[in-house]
Parts: sequence; C-alpha cells; structure tokens
Amino acid sequence: MNAIIAQLKDCFEQALVAAFGSEFAGTDPILVPASNPKFGDYQCNVAMSLSKRLGKNPREIAAAIVEHLNVDDLCEPPSIAGAGFINLTLKPAYLEAQLRQMQTDSRLGIAPTKYPKRTIVDFSSPNIAKEMHVGHLRSTIIGDSIARVLEFLGHDVLRINHLGDWGTQFGMLITHLKQAYPEALTTANALALGDLTTFYKQAKQRFDEDEAFRETSRLEVVALQAGNPETLKAWHLLCEQSFLAFQEIYELLNIKITNRGESFYNPLLAGVVEDLAKLGLLVEDQGAQCVFLEGFTNKEGDPLPLIIQKSDGGYNYATTDLAAIRYRTQQDQAERIIYVTDAGQANHFMQVWQVARRAGWVPENVELVHVPFGLVQGEDGKKFKTRSGDTVRLRDLLDEAVSRARQDLETRLEAENRQETEEFKAHAADVVGISAVKYADLSQNRTSNYIFSYDKMLALQGNTAPYMLYVYARINGIRRKGDIDFEQLGANYPIVLQEELELTLAKHLLGFDEILSAVEADLMPNRLCQYLFELSQKFNQFYDRCPILQAAEPQRTSRLILADLTARTVKLGLSLLGIAVLERM
Repeated sequence: MNAIIAQLKDCFEQALVAAFGSEFAGTDPILVPASNPKFGDYQCNVAMSLSKRLGKNPREIAAAIVEHLNVDDLCEPPSIAGAGFINLTLKPAYLEAQLRQMQTDSRLGIAPTKYPKRTIVDFSSPNIAKEMHVGHLRSTIIGDSIARVLEFLGHDVLRINHLGDWGTQFGMLITHLKQAYPEALTTANALALGDLTTFYKQAKQRFDEDEAFRETSRLEVVALQAGNPETLKAWHLLCEQSFLAFQEIYELLNIKITNRGESFYNPLLAGVVEDLAKLGLLVEDQGAQCVFLEGFTNKEGDPLPLIIQKSDGGYNYATTDLAAIRYRTQQDQAERIIYVTDAGQANHFMQVWQVARRAGWVPENVELVHVPFGLVQGEDGKKFKTRSGDTVRLRDLLDEAVSRARQDLETRLEAENRQETEEFKAHAADVVGISAVKYADLSQNRTSNYIFSYDKMLALQGNTAPYMLYVYARINGIRRKGDIDFEQLGANYPIVLQEELELTLAKHLLGFDEILSAVEADLMPNRLCQYLFELSQKFNQFYDRCPILQAAEPQRTSRLILADLTARTVKLGLSLLGIAVLERM
C-alpha cells in the first residue's frame, strides 16, 4: 500500500509536466494536510511558488494544474481557493479500499523498504564498574526505538553497545581493589555492582588527590594494555560483573543489544595513528600527535587540534572512535551509522567525523548521524537527582515506577470491587510501570530537556502509555463482550464509511506508513507517539458516538473492523517504541 501523500504527489508531478513541460518533472507540489477540515484533507500550494517562474497569476496556474490532474480514483473533484490553493478531499470508496488492503495484511499495508541499508545504531553505552543511572535512560530507550522502526522497515540493523570498558579508570580501580578488596580481582561475583561503584568512587578520589596512587594506576593501565595475565584476569572479572548487572536492566526494558566496548578496538589504535601519519594528516604539537581541524578554532582563532595520540603515547576517545568508524565502514559494511548520545557530544562527533572523512575511511554512500538528546530533569527543573543529591540509579527509577503502577492498580481495583489474581496484578504493574517510563521519554522531542514526573506518566488521561494501553484493552473488551473473532473479519466483509467520525478514524489509520517513513528519515520517535495519541483520541471519540456491537449490519461489522485495525495499529506502534500491551487493565 503506497502512502496516500506519495500517490497524490505522483499525480501532481504528472499534471505539472502535462501543463507546463518536462522541465517541471520532480517539482515539489508542496502538498500538506489541510489546515482546516472544511478545506478537505490535503492542500497543494505549488501554484504560488511557480508564479514568478511562469509569469502567471497563481489561480491561473492552479487551474491549469487541476485541468491535467487525474485523481478521480482517490479524490472528489479538486477545488481552488484563495490565492491559488488546490484543495483535495479523499473519496470514502478509496478509503474503504485502502482499509481492506490494510486489514488483510499482517504488516498493516506497510511494505518493507525497497532500499534496505546496513545500519548501525550505537546506543546505551554505560561504563564498566559503574551502575547504570538516569543519564543512560534516554540513550537506551531512544536507540532501541530507532532500531525497532528501522528493523521493521526492512533495514539490516546492528545494535551496538559501545561500553566504556578500557582505559585509565581500570588502572585506578584495580590499584585500589588490590589494597581494599583483593578478592574482587581473583574471584567471580565477589562484589555486587553497587559495591563496585562505591570502590570506584573511592579510587577516583585517591586518583585525584594522591600523586603516588596516580602513578601506580598509570603503570597498571600500561600492564593492562601490554596484556599482563594478572591484570587482564582482574579486568575480565570486573567486566563480567558489570555485564550481569547491565543485562538485568536490559531485560527489564526488553532491550536487545550487542556488547562491543572500547577494548574491542584497542588492537586497532596503533594502525589508526600509523595510517593518519602516512596520509600526512598528523602534526606533532607539544609532543602529541594531532590533526588540525578545518572550521574549528581556539580562543585565539587558530585551528583547533584533535589529539590522536597523547604525548605519553596513550590514546583517547577520539582514537577509539576513529578506529570504530573505520571498522564499521570496512568490516561491518555499514551504510548508515547512528550515534545516540547526549547533545554535549555534538562537537566531538563533528571533529572525529571530519578526520575520518579526510582520511578516506567514510565512503560517499555512508551516512554518519548524531541523534542528540537533552537532560532528564526533576520537577524543580533541575537535573534529576535523589534527595541526597546523588544521581538516580536506573534500577531504582524503574522499580519505583512499577511500585507506583501497582499502587494505582490496587486503588482502581478496590474502587471497582474487582478481584484479580496476584499474577495479573504483578504483570499489569510491570507493563504499565516500564511502559510509562519509556513512553514519557519517547513522547518528548528528544532534543529538549524533559521533566520526569511519575504522576504525569502514570495518568490514564493525556499523552501517556496508560492512555494508549487502555484503548487497546477497551477494544479487547469489545471482542470479549461480543464474542468476536477479529481474525474472521476478512476481506469479504464490507467496510462502510458514512459517519464523519468513521471517516476521521479511517484517514488517521491510513497515515501510519507516512509516520514511520518520517521516523525513518529524521529519527524522532516522538512523531510516532503523537500519531498513536491522536489515533487513541479519535478512536475514543468514535467509540463514544458510534455504537459498535449494537449497530445494524453492515455498519456493525464495518465498525468492528475499524476497531480491530485501531487495536492492531496501537499494538504495532507501541511495539516499535519497545512497549508491550495488555489484554485487560
């Protein structure tokens, strides 16, 4: 099923060529949804933009376009309004035919892309020996949703967890643990990750204050990089302990991801430096090997250097990221690499990408994309922290959401005098709590900061996960009450769109593919959230005013099909956000 707007654009392009010549092939018809339903469904504004080029009045241009416009199968006769706007109203018969196609397709009429790309989504990326905290929430959830949408559309997606599992922090942590808790360096699971995090903080404090400790830590890093067996064993144990704790979070959030940390690229770093030197890009500056960047300057206006190898011979994030880019383009054969990180890393990526492109490691067909996001803030508008001022642990945040969802559910069940099993209540609380956290984040424009509020995200009204889940559960209630098997409502049953609310719901359902195409292009999951919210609103309006089970045929079956399509669209849309549904709430 082609997106409606794509079909209309094809018709307008043919009309423009027929009216004004082949040089107008490919002209954007500037086709947008109508600003007001009284003007129809879509509005074409191209006539105004062509006025100067053609030397004609916009209404005259619009008339010529309409004369050659063949949309009889899709729309009522076009009308021209105002300065030269061409208004279009979709025919009910066309909408009914499109809905039948949608109904009989397991993918709801959304065909996989004709041009699948090998795509890497780099997201989450916590640091070993540190617990995941609220700062990891956005990267993890946004990255997972982007990966889900791209996978559904047919792209070959590799989900990468670029873990911070190498470097100075291990030198200082191993040095400290040798004195404070040596068993952690020789015995698996000797420490919980929370305890390991405490030791990490102690090690960092000693590193900052004690010169002798700092030097010992540096030598420990050298031993790690040189492959010292004792140091490597300690490093492996610390990594494994962190992996186990991270995996618990990923399972709670239903996240699938491949761990490929900084250590993976460590054997490749010397080659990065060597090859940049051969290309003549490296310049020594105060003992360090640098690439001086184009378009980046310091306070004095001089070109800014990107350090590739430090004066002591060590490497840094830029070196690792360059090795990663080269590996991803040459070994993984990626055509699109998406980095989901906080907005503060934008400059870093621009600098690294410039060097990679100048080195010839990024072919012309490869797209590098930074997906930035803002901060999670408390209700006071400041960075979200615990009362004691510590960063909120991600596990604590999720557990609290589930606990509050359970309290809300218990209160509602008591008010309704409903009896449910412990299994039902535990499952419903888990789904609602985790979904609420995810949806509250994904429904925001990711480039903005957002306020974290349990009360708002768990509300049954408004643009929240519980509101969406309730719509799905409501439609399942119709199925149970009428003893309906939605799968038996096949293509042989007629779809009849007569009421305005039926037409409104149908048009919105048929816009699903356009929304997914938009998310594929701009990587903004909040577009999908907004679509699902509006779909849920339109269904509730339809449900309140258009009887379903009580309606006479053929309206009864037609309305059941509309309800089923709504439920299937909500379920699929939420799954692309990483959110499960509930049959009952």
